[in-house]
Parts: sequence; C-alpha cells; structure tokens
Amino acid sequence: MSMRFSIELSDRDLRFFRQALQKSRAAVRHAEDAEIIEAIGDVLADIKSAEPLPEFVSKRIPQLESLIRMLQDEEWELPKDERETLLATFIYFGDPEDIIPDHIPVIGFLDDVIMIELIVRELHHVREAYDDFCDFRDAYDKKFKSNQDGVIRRDRIDKKRQQLHQRMKRRLQSDRRAKKSSALW
Repeated sequence: MSMRFSIELSDRDLRFFRQALQKSRAAVRHAEDAEIIEAIGDVLADIKSAEPLPEFVSKRIPQLESLIRMLQDEEWELPKDERETLLATFIYFGDPEDIIPDHIPVIGFLDDVIMIELIVRELHHVREAYDDFCDFRDAYDKKFKSNQDGVIRRDRIDKKRQQLHQRMKRRLQSDRRAKKSSALW
C-alpha cells in the first residue's frame, strides 16, 4: 500500500529554502565547479549504494543526474545564473548536515528532495531547452556523422544553442512576470 503525502510551501517556507540554498553556495564560494560536480557524484554513488533507499529519493536520482549532465555539457554552455543555481543545489544536496540531517532514517533526505523538486520546477524551461538542444545535436550528428566539417558543425550547434537560450530566458521572464514561479535562487 502506498500513501500520497502533499505539502504546500508558503512564500515564507520558500524564503527559508532559498536562504538555505544561498548559505550552501556561500560556504564554498571559491570551490571549482569540477570539485562540486565530483563531490555530488560521490554523494550520489553513496546514496545509490544505501539500502533500502526510500522510493521518494530514488525517483529523484535521475533528475539530479540529468541536471549534472546539463551542467557538464560544454556545448550547452549553461548561463551563469542557472549554473549558480545548480551548483548551490548540488552543494546543498551533498551536505549531510543540512536542514534535516541525512543520516536520519527515511526522512533524512526529505529536505533534499524538496529542494530538488523546487529547482526542477524553477528550471523547467531550462531543462526543456536543454532537451531540445540534445535532440537537435543528436539528429545533426546522426545525419552528418563524420562527413561534416567541424567548423560548420560548431557554428550550427552554437546557433541552435543561442536560439534555445533566448527562448529559455523569455519563458523564465514570462513566468516570473506572471508569478507562475517563485524564483528560489
């Protein structure tokens, strides 16, 4: 038997999570992106090896891995604001002593899952644009294989990335103006 559990986060609650996220990033402000990404990879490996892993956590692991891939994709060149948001999220998720310490059975990752959900929702348009970018790049590479000049490929990939970045920014701004999303970061 499964049970559905819902909570509503008020603006005050969101401010609390926003402050926790900002504190996490400030604590390691001078860390290199690669160090943060390596650390979150280690944390994910530890979490995956833990048994039993609550399903509400395991369901979010692919989302987190997708965000890591997006951050690492050099051709995507994730914009600075979104990059900082993801790095802060990874730092928060990797901190075992965050709002609810991770070692507490069953609920230790509850705050981490909430944070991931908030970031996934906030970066919906970013993830959508990235998925479209990957689809374009994969189709382009499949069509031309290695028969395409590298400079032409780079130019076409760059042009598509720029278009998708612009679309992403327009949609994010539109959502914020319409107050469809409350910027966590």
